[in-house]
Amino acid sequence: MINTNINVALIGNPNTGKTSVFNQLTGLNQQVGNYPGITVEKKIGFCKLPYNIKANILDLPGTYSLNASSIDENVVIELMLNKNDKLYPDVALVVTDVENLKRNLLLFTQIKDLEIPTILVINMADRMEHKGITLNIPYLEEHLKTKIALISSRKGFGITELKELIVTYKSISSEPCLNASVIDTEYFNSLRKAFPNQLLYKLWLVITQDVNFLNLERKEIQGSFTKSHSDLKRLQQKETIKRYQFINDVLKEGLKVDATLAKDFRSKLDRVLTHKIWGYVIFFAILFVIFQSIFDWSKIPMDFIDSTFASLGTLANDSLPSGVLTNLISQGIIPGIGGILIFIPQIAFLFLFISILEESGYMSRVVFLMDKIMRKFGLSGKSVVPLISGTACAIPAIMATRNIENWKERLITILVTPFTTCSARLPVYAIIIALVIPDTRVFGIFNLQGLTLMLLYLLGFGMAIFSAHILNKILKIKGKTFFVVEMPNYKLPMFKNVAINVIEKTKAFVFGAGKIILAISIVLWFMASYGPGEEFNNADEIIRTTTDNTTLTQQQLQNKVASYKLENSYIGIMGKTIEPAISPLGYDWKIGIAVLTSFAAREVFVGTLATIYSVGDSDNEDTIKNKMAAEINPVTGKKIFNFASGISLLLFYAFALQCASTLAITRKETNSWKWPLGQLIFMSGFAYVLALIAYQILK
Repeated sequence: MINTNINVALIGNPNTGKTSVFNQLTGLNQQVGNYPGITVEKKIGFCKLPYNIKANILDLPGTYSLNASSIDENVVIELMLNKNDKLYPDVALVVTDVENLKRNLLLFTQIKDLEIPTILVINMADRMEHKGITLNIPYLEEHLKTKIALISSRKGFGITELKELIVTYKSISSEPCLNASVIDTEYFNSLRKAFPNQLLYKLWLVITQDVNFLNLERKEIQGSFTKSHSDLKRLQQKETIKRYQFINDVLKEGLKVDATLAKDFRSKLDRVLTHKIWGYVIFFAILFVIFQSIFDWSKIPMDFIDSTFASLGTLANDSLPSGVLTNLISQGIIPGIGGILIFIPQIAFLFLFISILEESGYMSRVVFLMDKIMRKFGLSGKSVVPLISGTACAIPAIMATRNIENWKERLITILVTPFTTCSARLPVYAIIIALVIPDTRVFGIFNLQGLTLMLLYLLGFGMAIFSAHILNKILKIKGKTFFVVEMPNYKLPMFKNVAINVIEKTKAFVFGAGKIILAISIVLWFMASYGPGEEFNNADEIIRTTTDNTTLTQQQLQNKVASYKLENSYIGIMGKTIEPAISPLGYDWKIGIAVLTSFAAREVFVGTLATIYSVGDSDNEDTIKNKMAAEINPVTGKKIFNFASGISLLLFYAFALQCASTLAITRKETNSWKWPLGQLIFMSGFAYVLALIAYQILK
């Protein structure tokens, strides 16, 4: 990041189109990370402005005001008060929705009190005519003491003008637009006299919020200015009323609405989509379509990727000079990476559907619907957001619990979120379902494999809800919150936003998993290619002396030698050691190794098997799917991946906590090891028992 760049903070209420503005300014030039010392996702983008000026665009968590009620909202306050932060903004863009301008302006007036150059960005201007809205921009600029950018992030207009305003931010007034200290003149005058070198509103935020970035001790500020919690709340309420009085006065002249032009399409649609019966029917129908499409649409690209990597491994083995490096590339790296890239189509389709549901405004309706169910299990509708986010990854989903104010509800949500089927499970589900579930259609319409995938997702979500109910009864933590959710307007999803989201999420999945898989593939190849003792080193001689050569072709003999070496390699010895514990589940030692390595990341399961099956077999152009389908248990003579073992594996991965990163983030969010260790023991134990029962019944 270049220090001379302009730092631009995007601030706004949820559902104002802040992310759309961010995408318009930055495109794909984005980075996602965590704020130092805390676990809240941030986005930083880079933007080229006129006159060859560059800007760092920081997309902050959505907040309704600077009176924070949750941890993620506190992030905004902490940045805006900390001038020493390298991302402290030179200019703030407060993004508002033209249809909810009154409510959005509350936050704007608070940001103005921090005396930072602030641009008011009025988004969704393309809806003004439809809603009968007219704005007096010069009047609003004069009374709000700012510059206004009237834009439509959907249509793309106004973005050029916004960039021009960012460049000229130094000419924008940093003067507050009202004097909020009149709510208690005596108190604030005393505060001003005691700390004449400090900004008054910053002092007020330090007193009322859990922040301290003024190089002053909190007790130093609060000493003579200590007020009870109820008095502080009363003053905050008076401040809010004062600000809304000012906003109402400004909007009387600055905003006109012709109610006769407004259409009531949204309320009619809401009555259907949030109906106590039809709302759930529609939601499950949408889920059904999604999972059918994931299997149907992704077959062709998946088969192409699978066969390409199989051929690539053979080509590398034939073209490169023989030796250790060639074996590593053809038997370790290529099969390992191919084992994860094959699932890009399915993961991309999953993110595509989720992005469309979010962009259209439908996801908020789902949250509202599910609140009625969640209440019965000790949660609120806010818990649905992390649980649904968990379909992508449990880590950001657990981070998302920071908007839940009540500690008990937040803790329960953190603990049960890993049951939700994440995208890392999708590769495991996809390969196992393809092996053990027939690719047939029920009633000639429904894909049986797609139905199975949907059932696994519902199973994970159902287990999360059931576990929440148990935890709500067990945990003796008091507290209850009221659920409030804003219903955004329905809108057609923006292609650009959906595309960026799919690309970014898929890229993060591939590169995040790719680094782990590459490292594990190299380690696995080494452990599978070398072994201790005479049995490994003299495998060729042992096989030739114990096998009737006259009945075997040269290729079959080589395969027997390779198989014997693999069983006596380091990884073979490790697998044979754990085999007694996993054989009752229907797994052989190779599956056992894959289960162990997938603790680093679930998707490593397929990459591990791809590497193991490729060692000593680089001439075989069969795909990983075909190799797994052909694997035979030497004891029973039956296929390893049959219906019983397949269902056992699906159930194990549906419930086991096979993710070290999830444990780490749970430890971070709960500030204790007892909760993640409890997660690990319960989820893994439950998964083992259920997989054992399933296999023993089905075999």
